Amino acid sequence: MTGSLKRKQMITTAVIHAILIIFSIIMIIPFLWMALTAFKTVTESTSVNPFVIFPSEWRTDAFVTVWNNMDFFRLYMNTLLLIFWRVIAAVLTATLAGYAFARLQFKGRDFMFSLILFQMMIPAQIFIIPQYAMVSAMHMTDTIFALVFPGLVTAFGTFLLKQSYMSLPVSLEEAARLDGCNIFQTFLYIMAPLARSSMVALGIFTAVFAYKDMMWPLIVNTSANKMPLSAALATMQGQYTSNYPQLMAASLIAVLPMIVIYLIFQRQFIEGIATSGGKL
Repeated sequence: MTGSLKRKQMITTAVIHAILIIFSIIMIIPFLWMALTAFKTVTESTSVNPFVIFPSEWRTDAFVTVWNNMDFFRLYMNTLLLIFWRVIAAVLTATLAGYAFARLQFKGRDFMFSLILFQMMIPAQIFIIPQYAMVSAMHMTDTIFALVFPGLVTAFGTFLLKQSYMSLPVSLEEAARLDGCNIFQTFLYIMAPLARSSMVALGIFTAVFAYKDMMWPLIVNTSANKMPLSAALATMQGQYTSNYPQLMAASLIAVLPMIVIYLIFQRQFIEGIATSGGKL
């Protein structure tokens, strides 16, 4: 009986691993296609022959062309500034608002939080016109601040941190109050450190969303030296035709730093997402 149970467990484990391997391969195929296309000629990249997978000759001229034509250092800096300031602003405002909605009693709290939930139900594209009008009224278009502006506050982050603070026992605040802590000290020294995993998860979500944000930078910034990587890559797409090897080469150059960052902080990313109960 024990041997039969172990055999069933081994079969189940093998099936699960096989399914995971299959889906991993499916998910990595677009990245492999991008990498292989970067070394092809334009003719090979647009070939309809499904068996043309590997380039007949490994060419690097697409990398040389895009590196000489695009200021990747400036694009990297703009992208890093965009991610950095959005993460700082989102985590700071969300943790303060989340604590207020979860722990403080004030007039209109439930109504104000319902407005935040209502904002989460509306597509983000609805806010593009009023956000652009606000940035234009401040005469801040075509700046790094314009890129960061939509991410200064986050409804999702406020909801996430509120749920995190609500999961903490009330006895912690009562003990802090007995020790003479005021509201600010209780938040700063007791509650905020316990919600660190949710802050890390929010930072990961914000960084990913900021990195792949393309529509807003194309709308609010017109100068090439004020665009992040995603918007700069979008400008390479032609109206009638595109040089796919150059486009894929630029995409590969753009994505490599994010892969390196993920490999370095992989443990922190997984811990932050797993502890918060969220997922990408």
